[in-house]
Amino acid sequence: MALHGQSGARLLLALALATLASCQVDETRSSRAALVDTQSQVVRFIALGDGGEGNATQYAVAAGAVEVCAQRGCDFALYLGDNFYDNGVESVDDDEFTTKFEQPYQDLNIPFYVIMGNHDYGDLGFEWYKSGYQIGYSNDSSKWNMPNEWYDVRVRHVHLFGFDSQHLLWDHNVSDQRVWLRNRLASSDATWKFAFAHHPYISNGSHGNAGRYEGVSWPDFISGEEIEEFIEDEVCGKADVYFSGHDHNRQWLGPVCGTHFIVSGVAAKIKGFKHRQNNPTLWEDDTKAGFFYAEVRDNTFYGAFYDQNGVLDFEYTFQK
Repeated sequence: MALHGQSGARLLLALALATLASCQVDETRSSRAALVDTQSQVVRFIALGDGGEGNATQYAVAAGAVEVCAQRGCDFALYLGDNFYDNGVESVDDDEFTTKFEQPYQDLNIPFYVIMGNHDYGDLGFEWYKSGYQIGYSNDSSKWNMPNEWYDVRVRHVHLFGFDSQHLLWDHNVSDQRVWLRNRLASSDATWKFAFAHHPYISNGSHGNAGRYEGVSWPDFISGEEIEEFIEDEVCGKADVYFSGHDHNRQWLGPVCGTHFIVSGVAAKIKGFKHRQNNPTLWEDDTKAGFFYAEVRDNTFYGAFYDQNGVLDFEYTFQK
C-alpha cells in the first residue's frame, strides 16, 4: 500500500520510533540478563565452638559477631559442639537452651547449624540418648538446626557436611558415618565443600592432634585414633576446609593433605597451647576469645579471625 502526504509521513515516523523503542527494550533486557548471568555467588558465615557457658565471655563474643555480621553480612553460623557445659541438656525443655543459647545469641538472627561435642554427651561422653534432645530442639527454635547427629546442608555454591566426632572417638556408628560422608561428598557438585565437627584433626592446643590427643597413643577413646583415620580417609583432599572446636583457642592450620583446618573453640573460654604439637599455622592465638568469619565468593575463600570485641586479628584469602 502506498503512503502519501503528511499522514503517510507521520505513519512512517511512528513506525520508525516504535522499531527504535523495541530495539532499545531488547537491548535493555539483554544487558539485564547478562548481569544476572555473571553475578557472583557469595556465601558469608561465622564459625564458633565451645560456647555453652552462658557467661560474660559468651555474651561478649556474640556481641562482636553481631557487629561484624551487621557490617559484612552473615548467612548462617557453624556451631561446633560443646553447646552446653558441663554435661549437656536433660530434655528438650531444659532451661539451658534459653540461658546458654537463645539469650546469648538473641541478636544474631541467622540459622545456626549445630553439631554435638563431648560435653554434650554427659560426664563420660557416651550418654548417646542426649543427642535426641538437641535434635528435638530444632522444632522449637527459630535458629537452632540439628536434624541428626550428622547431616549436610547446601547453601548456594557451598555444601556443608557436619559429622559427630564424639561418636568416632568411642568407635560408635563409625561405619554409618563413613558411608554417609563418602557418598554425600562424592555426589555433591558444589564448588566448595566444607566439613565441620567438634574435634580437631591437627591442633597446637592442649588436646593436640587426633591419634595423639592428650599426648597419648592409647587407649583409642582418649587418643582419638579413630578420628584421625576417619578424617584422613573421608575428609582430607575431599573437603576444602574442616572446621572444629574442642581446643579453646584460634588456629588456621595447613593446608595439609589437601584441606585447610580451622580451629575456633573460644566462644566462651580460653585455654593456652599446653601440649604444643608445633604444627605449622598461618596464624594462631591463645590469648583472646573470638570467632572465625568467612566469605566465599565464586572460587575465592576469604577467612578472618575476629576477637570478642569484633576487632580483626588476621585475614587470609585462597582460591580453588
